[in-house]
Amino acid sequence: MTVEYEGTRYHGWQEQKNARSVSGELHRAARAAGAEVVEIGGSGRTDAGVHASAQVAHLRLRAGVDPGRLRLAMNDALPPDVHVLSLEPAPDKFHARHDAIRRTYVYQIARRRTAFAKRYVWWVKRALDARRMQEAAACLEGRHDFKLFCEAPSRQESTLVVVEEALVVEDGGLLLLRFTASHFLWKMVRRVVGALVKVGAGELSVAEFRQLVDGNPIPGMKDGTAAWTAPPSGLFLAKVAYRGDLPEGPVIRPVVPVAAEPATARAPSEPERSSRDATPSGTRRRPPRR
Repeated sequence: MTVEYEGTRYHGWQEQKNARSVSGELHRAARAAGAEVVEIGGSGRTDAGVHASAQVAHLRLRAGVDPGRLRLAMNDALPPDVHVLSLEPAPDKFHARHDAIRRTYVYQIARRRTAFAKRYVWWVKRALDARRMQEAAACLEGRHDFKLFCEAPSRQESTLVVVEEALVVEDGGLLLLRFTASHFLWKMVRRVVGALVKVGAGELSVAEFRQLVDGNPIPGMKDGTAAWTAPPSGLFLAKVAYRGDLPEGPVIRPVVPVAAEPATARAPSEPERSSRDATPSGTRRRPPRR
């Protein structure tokens, strides 16, 4: 399955007994459609509040079904913030997480207050230097130990990650940050974004950011970690790639666009005023008495 969802109302992807989850909704919808579910597994366990425009999951059933009919029936049973984009047969041993070779996340930072996209952006009020942020983001590419950008690194089998791409681009009222890697650690992307915002705001130098990527804490940093965690609202799992899939292209498109704020309106200067607003001598007319 390829699934899109707005994660605002969910306690993450992973099915849980006492909390609402995305995989839990999919499980319920498959049962409502008459399918006997053996297992649902996602390519990535997105955190609470994180969205996906293309999460990949495997759905194992006890009996064969018509994929097209099952997809339609599941979408009829799903809430409006979860949607199955595609459903197709896969090899018996296919595993959405283990077989994935790279994952791409996009983070949306709003450069202005927006009435429509609050659930899909992080509005940063401070002025951000996109050029400095891109210079720092370039330090991420390659194989690094991201223990300083991970929540509870001791729980990870390894904190080594190969980052294939890290880009920062401007798009209207947004800064778009795209990261592609073999895999990501718990809260890694959000902590990287938080640190890059510090760089863009001039509160952290590019050299200090590189030091963190190299696994060396900055003196005086709380807990010795890069714990500036961006909110989940701006984060999207954008693509999961398997063998034979092509890498992402250079263009980054917003998931939820935000137009740039229009220039502040100004009063016209004297030469721009209509001739009807002035007397022949150039003095202002008095408004008529009422």
